[in-house]
Amino acid sequence: MRAREAILIRAASAGLGLALLVGCSGAGSDSAAGTGLSPSGSPSSSPPAPTPSPTTSATPPVGPTGPARVAVDVDAVVATIRTLSERIGPREATSAAYREAATLAADRLDDLGYRVRRQSLQVPAGVSWGVPVRAGRTHNVIAEPVGFEPSEPHLVVGAHLDTVPQAPGAEDNGSGVAVLLEAARIVAQAPPAVPVVFIAFGAEEPRGDGDDRHHYGSRAYVADLSSAVRAALIGMISLDRVGVGSRVPICTGGRSPRTVADRLARVAQRLDIPVRRCFDNRSSDHWSFERAGLTAARIGSTPYPEYHSAEDRIGVVELRQLARVARLLTETLRTWPAG
Repeated sequence: MRAREAILIRAASAGLGLALLVGCSGAGSDSAAGTGLSPSGSPSSSPPAPTPSPTTSATPPVGPTGPARVAVDVDAVVATIRTLSERIGPREATSAAYREAATLAADRLDDLGYRVRRQSLQVPAGVSWGVPVRAGRTHNVIAEPVGFEPSEPHLVVGAHLDTVPQAPGAEDNGSGVAVLLEAARIVAQAPPAVPVVFIAFGAEEPRGDGDDRHHYGSRAYVADLSSAVRAALIGMISLDRVGVGSRVPICTGGRSPRTVADRLARVAQRLDIPVRRCFDNRSSDHWSFERAGLTAARIGSTPYPEYHSAEDRIGVVELRQLARVARLLTETLRTWPAG
């Protein structure tokens, strides 16, 4: 763990990824070299040599349209993960640490010029990954662009901000939140044709078994949407555990149309980013949208040994995978056609 963390720190301090341009080709062909993971995301006995990895998508490429590209700052993504997992630490949804993390996210989004609001919700007591948790209030942090009209076509990008009680949550889900904040920065600098609402969800982690004891924040957000807003919502992308592996998982729960997932896969193909498709993933906030009849997809979900443990620290995440996901997400938003 410490050796891998040292490698990560040295790479970041050397500027790896500082000049990654959204939409540039070639970077997506990096393999999992140095990560200790095989292309499938499982532990390997020795790191594989760097070789090009073709995308698994066979869909046609998407044309490079939209506003000017803005560089992805991977070092900034890593710094956010460090803040969440090291300075703040475990962020159970009703805890003081969660409130600190939510304030950090809200302040960052406000500084970028978004109209930020908090949606408060009550969550019950329960057991979260073997640890008792108390009832209490948590909230979603919702960032809308200035002048946003919710009854007009728009996209939602979300990432859950909470963790299970015992985990610092570098990968689950500091990685998703950090990529969300970086995407919000890029979108603020070069607004795409389709407006994007960014949401840091509370209480995604389970407080018991079953759908109704999971995904509280995203379910509350969906339940609060009017019929007009639901009709205007083109799709939702959930960023959950996005910093591990050599392929980018693009998943749905199997209920909604695959519109969003297919577009992500087409953009990945154009960027030469290797992906893994899955169609029965219901363990993140995209599922709240799918259950309500809305179109959604998840980026992320590669297995890793430190999942939901005290070892989910910065050494788990991988710069190349963070870069792939940030490029894929921002290019998808940048080129999403209006109308």
